Parts: sequence; structure tokens; C-alpha cells
Amino acid sequence: MKQVHEYFTYWDWAVVVLYMLLTTWLGHKLSGKQANIKDFFLGGKTIPWWAVSGSMIATEISALTFIGVPGGVYAMSGDWTYLQWGLGSIIARFAVAYWLVPMYYEKEIYSPYDFMGNRLGEGARRLVTVLFSLGAILGQSVRVLVTAIILKVVTGMDVSVCIMIIGAIAVLWTFMGGMQTVIWTDVMQFCLFIFGGLLAFSILAGQLGWGQISVLNQVVIDGEQINKLRWIDFTTPFQDPALKYTMWVALLAMPFQNFTAFGVDQLNTQRMFCCGNIKDARKAMCWSSVSIIMTILMLAVGAGLFAWYQVHVPSAEIGASFADNSNYVFPTWITMEVPVGLSGLILAGAFAAAISSLDSILAALSQTSLSVIYGREKLEEEGKGLEMVRLSRIVVCIWGVILTGAGLLLWQVYQHNPDSDLIGLAFGMVAYTYGPLLGVLLAAILPIRTNTVGLVIGTFASVLLVSWFRPELPMLLDLAGMKGFAEVIIESRPALTSEWFFPLNASLTLICGVIAAYLLGRKVE
Repeated sequence: MKQVHEYFTYWDWAVVVLYMLLTTWLGHKLSGKQANIKDFFLGGKTIPWWAVSGSMIATEISALTFIGVPGGVYAMSGDWTYLQWGLGSIIARFAVAYWLVPMYYEKEIYSPYDFMGNRLGEGARRLVTVLFSLGAILGQSVRVLVTAIILKVVTGMDVSVCIMIIGAIAVLWTFMGGMQTVIWTDVMQFCLFIFGGLLAFSILAGQLGWGQISVLNQVVIDGEQINKLRWIDFTTPFQDPALKYTMWVALLAMPFQNFTAFGVDQLNTQRMFCCGNIKDARKAMCWSSVSIIMTILMLAVGAGLFAWYQVHVPSAEIGASFADNSNYVFPTWITMEVPVGLSGLILAGAFAAAISSLDSILAALSQTSLSVIYGREKLEEEGKGLEMVRLSRIVVCIWGVILTGAGLLLWQVYQHNPDSDLIGLAFGMVAYTYGPLLGVLLAAILPIRTNTVGLVIGTFASVLLVSWFRPELPMLLDLAGMKGFAEVIIESRPALTSEWFFPLNASLTLICGVIAAYLLGRKVE
């Protein structure tokens, strides 16, 4: 019997190679002149708002949504309740657009960390830069892993090799032209993702019909009738604190996560700073909310795949791979069922979009780390523009190696729990840092006294708290031969979904900062 990757023909490979070459060439052509650090990191502040908004959506969607959402619905316990999180996301984007954007545009800054440094002092800026760097490595390593899984399915290559290939291409794209290249290649990926999602859904609905898909998504689990198209869940955290896709999590926890993601995380705010004025930045942020349409589309694809494989029963080997890891479902279906050439185009888009997310974070990491090391004045020193751009590219390469290494490490951890929800894994990774980041931002914008020492203490306490509840630390301890310690942690922790740590840790960090200011009697500048 043919392996899945054998269905990926030479024509498909030709499409992938041509698409990657075209994207690279266009990205280079659209990169503009990189005469100084402002051109490299902010695109000269000349990029239109609609391109910035499309870039935000492409980064948010990435291969994680494209593969993880359908895989999550296909899983026997999966449904559409993930859609509820979109409500918190929309609330947060409008809050960022109308509250944070005016403050950020008071002065020309490169990142929110410049803003917090101006308000709280250099110590706070270093703290949030370190937090961002840690969160970026943790969060983006999931996107590296997702893309590597896609490549593994269609090529048969080892996941570790796929991770190294992805890292190398991401460095190349960022090296070429900074944020101009990043944003315009993102726009291309955004268009291709929409095409790929619509094509997949049209094939599934065209052959099965939505009526049949709806019927086949009514399943019986443990004697209970379950509707996999269900999208609302009002289960309270008191009933089940480990349940993540509920309306209460969506309305009470996810606005904090998304407010941090779009207002504090340099991955998205760096795009916002590429707009020339407040009005355009607001438009870009608010219109990025239409990404929820793409989420609905991919949820529908997941329901279609669940129905498809009831009608077209997969082989025992393929069925076993789906049971082992539902994230293999969509790339396998694309490879085997979508017409030759088109399957190559869809998978090329998923591959390129993931790389676009990575080159975005590499640009952001390069900018924030150089800003801390050299300071604003040194970066913009007259006559040093080209030298700083060259240095930025070197730093991009260094971060690329670090990110690739993190992806390889996460793959080792993931193999211990291969059926884990990739969407949940991505949000869980940023739970370590998003709460403290938001806590420091609140310290900068609220009329209260805080102390940087307290903020640092709150940050450490927050990270330790998440480590206790999350599965990564026990897995790493197990890999290191300390199984006894891992079992103690697992047995001692209560059940609580990671999403509640966004508001909890923001509050913990801010409270520690306030208490320290009260005890020390001053605000650290």
C-alpha cells in the first residue's frame, strides 16, 4: 500500500518550489530600501493599513489554525466551542485600538517595551524584553512544530530535519528585507489561506453536502448523543476548572490574552507601528477581527473531514495515525484527495505562512534585543544606519538558531503526548509570559505607584505558578531522568486550564509591584 507522502507528486513539488521562489522574489522586490534601522524594523512607516491588517491576520492564523483547528474538530471529543474565544479576541482588539494606540503614538517608538521603559525606567524595559523573548521562543516553537508535522506527512522526512529547514528559510526571508518583506509576504499567505480553506470546504461540501456533514457530526460517546457542531458552552470554572473552551473563559480570560497579544506582544505591535498615523493603526487593528471568519471556515473544514472519513473509511494504517494524532488528518486529506497541483499549492501556502510567522518573530526579537543592548540613540545615530542594519541581520541569524533549537526541544516533549491539542499547546506556551507582560503594562499606564523589584518578583512567581500547573516541566524532568520529581509535581497540582493564568498572573505581577512600592516607599525610575 502506498504511503501518504507517495501521493504528493512531482507536479505538487514543482508547485511548492515555484511558489516559494515567487514569494521570495516578490518579498525581495517589495522590501524597499533598507538604509537605516527605521526602514528595517518599521518599513519606513509607509505601509498601508490594509496590508498591515492582512499581515496580522496571516500571523494569527498561520499553519497552527490551518491544521490545528480542523484536527481539533476531527478528534472524537472535538467540537466548535473554540469559536467562543473569538468574542474575547474582538473585544481586546478594539480596546487596543482605542486605548493603547493613542498612547503608543504620542512618541515615535519601536515597541511597547520602549513605552514601558519611558514610564517605569530602564529596569522595567529590560524585564519586559526578556519576557517577550522567552514567550516568543515558547509560542513560536509550536508554529515550527505544526509546520514540521505538515512536512513530515507530505514528505516522509524526519520531523527534526523539517524543523531545521523551516528555521533556515525563515532566517533567509527576514535577512532579505526586514518588516517590508515580512508584511508583504504575509499578505500573500493570507490570500492563499483563504483560497485553500474555501477550496477544501467546497470539495467536502460539494461531494457530501452540508446536510450529510451535519448528520454525521452527531455522534454517541459513552452512551451520550454529542453534537460536534456545538459552539456554545456555559460550563462554569467551578463545575470544571480544567475545561478551556467555554463562554466564561472566552469573556473573562481571553480578552486579557488577546489584549496582551495585540497590544503588548511585539509580534503584532511591530506591524501596527508600521502605519503612518493613529487612524491607520486603528483601522489595521480593528479590521484584523475579520480573522474570525477564517476560524469559522476551518471549523467547517474539520466537520467536513470528520464526515468524509466516515463515508470514505481510511486504511487501518492511516486510521491508526489519525487516532494517534488528529493533526495529521487535514494534511493527509489534502495530499490524497485534492487534485494534483492544487494540493501542492495549498500545502505551499501553509508552509510559507508558517515561515512568515517565524520571520515576523525574528524581526521583532532582533529589534527588541538590539534596543536593550545599544539603546535608541545608538540605533539611530547619524551615519550608522547601514551598520545597524547589518548588525540586525546578524542578530536575526542568532535568534533563528535559538528558535530552531527550541522547536527541536518541543518536539521531544510533544512525542510524550502526541495527541495533545496544538491550539491549546500554543496558548499554554504563552501563558508563562503574557500575564507578567500585561501586569507591567498596567503598572505603566495606571495612576498607581509600583516598584520594578516587585514587578520582577511577581514575574518569577507567575512563571513558577504556571510551571506547576502546565505539563511541560514534568515532561522535561522525566526526559532528564528525574521521574520521581515529575510525579510529585503531577500529583500535587490541582486541575486548572492555562487560560485563567492570563488575568491571574497579570494581577499577581501588578500587586507585587504595588506592595514593593509601599514597602520601599518609592517608584523605581
